[in-house]
Amino acid sequence: MNRRSSAASSGGSVRPGACALLVAGLVLAGCAGPAPATFDLSAPREVTGAARIGGDQLIVTEPLALQTLDGSAIIVKGADGAVSQLDGVQWADRLPKLVQTRLIQTFENGSRLGRVARPGDGVVANYALGSEIRRFEVSSASSEAVVEISARLIETVSGRVVSAKIFSARVPVAGITGPGAARALDEALSSVLLQIVRWSPARA
Repeated sequence: MNRRSSAASSGGSVRPGACALLVAGLVLAGCAGPAPATFDLSAPREVTGAARIGGDQLIVTEPLALQTLDGSAIIVKGADGAVSQLDGVQWADRLPKLVQTRLIQTFENGSRLGRVARPGDGVVANYALGSEIRRFEVSSASSEAVVEISARLIETVSGRVVSAKIFSARVPVAGITGPGAARALDEALSSVLLQIVRWSPARA
């Protein structure tokens, strides 16, 4: 005999705690809104204007980021410096992971190096590219998408920083909506990725 039959034979009573959990579940289900719109970032396909270095191998680490940017929220920064999240929208993954993936793809699209990989891929690389996402937001004061990433090229054997530089881009935003913000931030990131890819092997 299953548990349901046993409960019926004992008068069909339901424990108060179980009833409360059932009611809470129904309330939460009723209050749940629509799923947030999800946006992705892209890697530039046309990578021109830089010489190839076919023999070198590069490790691209996941960028560092403050807690505000270490998630999937699309960030809006007000004129007073206040930071908020754009409602009803999100990135397809954590922002640092997305940026790392698109940076690797940009290197690959340009055929710049012998191989580009993540840490742990089993690649013995000549250099490592570390970075930090300093800004990745829509500014409501200037109606612009702002992306700023600092990068440093490190010699893996010695740990010596070969070179370091800050890259940035600004793209106008017609309106601070999900699609508009995502489109402008994607365009700004593409500009920054191209800058980094054209710069880093030249410093090796």
